[in-house]
Amino acid sequence: MANRQIEHSNGARRVTVREGASHILLDDVAKQIIEQLQEDGRRPYATIGKAVGLSEAAVRQRVQRLLDAGVMQIVAVTDPLQLGFPRQAMIGLRTDGDLEAVADRLADLEEIDYVVITAGSFDLLAEVVCRNDEHLLEILQKLRAVPGVLATEAFVYLKLRKQTYSWGTA
Repeated sequence: MANRQIEHSNGARRVTVREGASHILLDDVAKQIIEQLQEDGRRPYATIGKAVGLSEAAVRQRVQRLLDAGVMQIVAVTDPLQLGFPRQAMIGLRTDGDLEAVADRLADLEEIDYVVITAGSFDLLAEVVCRNDEHLLEILQKLRAVPGVLATEAFVYLKLRKQTYSWGTA
């Protein structure tokens, strides 16, 4: 099973993509820990321990194993608008050739925050956060230059109504 860590020149760590990862079976305690952290990623391990019936040290170990296995990440979720990025867009891409190779090339671009292979009228979806419309245009031109990209269609976000990361566990 190969891991691919995406890192930028400024040192910022990106998502680790676990290639070929199989579904990891989680016990009820691990799921409860995940749900506690989905509600509040800064919740103290001692508080989580009381809620799930473990010591603080045991919760710390469990969280580290979940992080190491790529089951979850603990990150700060920001509001791009308040950080000076007023333009967000989802870009649909139609491709030709090796779909996964094109997806990997897009994932390597610093401007792309999210890449998924899809079924339907687009082969890939990529999300971007931009400084302005000119920046969005620059990104679109860069995407169109990627070998294997045939066409792009940008869906500009006008207003974000809901964004959640607390879908629980199965």
